[in-house]
Amino acid sequence: MRQKVTVVGGGNVGATTILYLAEKNIADLVMVDVVDGLPQGKSADISQAAALRGYSVTLTGSNDYEPIHGSDVVVVTAGLPRKPGMSRSDLLGLNAKIVGSVARQIKTYAPGAIVIVVSNPLDVMCAVALKETGFDSRHVFGMAGVLDTARFRYFIAEALDVLPSDVSAIVLGGHGDAMVPLPRYTTVSGVPVTELIAPATLDAMVERARKGGGEIVSLLKTGSAFYAPAASAVQMVEAILQDNKRVLPCSVLLNGQYGIHDVFIGVPVKLGQGGIEQIFELKLTDKELAALQQSAEDVKADMDALAKLV
Repeated sequence: MRQKVTVVGGGNVGATTILYLAEKNIADLVMVDVVDGLPQGKSADISQAAALRGYSVTLTGSNDYEPIHGSDVVVVTAGLPRKPGMSRSDLLGLNAKIVGSVARQIKTYAPGAIVIVVSNPLDVMCAVALKETGFDSRHVFGMAGVLDTARFRYFIAEALDVLPSDVSAIVLGGHGDAMVPLPRYTTVSGVPVTELIAPATLDAMVERARKGGGEIVSLLKTGSAFYAPAASAVQMVEAILQDNKRVLPCSVLLNGQYGIHDVFIGVPVKLGQGGIEQIFELKLTDKELAALQQSAEDVKADMDALAKLV
């Protein structure tokens, strides 16, 4: 039986995720959105590119959740995007209602699915999705770390004029300004980046990675990033469907790792058919650990703020 992936949300992130997944040719696809005709139209458009792009998957667009039955993975992109001047935290109450509603539908129609959350503020939305689905925490997690790492890798490659895929890096922490890039774990074809880039320049790249999403929001003015977030989500979906045990940074529920309890935060994990199959606890310096724990405190503050809204 062919595998199935559902993407909830037919906006730029959701539609681009569907397109990238179609081109992987690894699963049949469903797009769900509340806007009448939107998921149907975008699914038809992407389907009609199949002869030109070389894929042969079934795409279904729907305004209800019945077609998601049997999905192996559900990617949640539904929610409002950031606008200039908005932080991810500004979206708390509005997107919590949307993601909570989506999660309850997933529980009803796709109780065996693994859920990847993309909606912002991402780490808190993971907690909302976990609560409303009641799923095992290994099956509900967020995309952010893959995206943050991809941005950091690109900025390094750009500075050194090298192939971005030759840069290996890791970014921990909450998605946004409190992310924790780890330069000492960053290499270019095995060469430590600390030997290639001056400390001040590297610090500037770290800061740019933290602000990468906001930089795009300020340029677009009417929306937020979608190509890189979609590509990041697709890498995670592929790791699950193909069970290839990729080590990727994902926002997962920690229960004591790094001294952090009951908070979704970005850390490296082994991702496969079982979802989160292992959480890796890196040996961090005191400064790195303090930054990660502060990032967790920032997520907790958002969770407390949300609790006051509901």
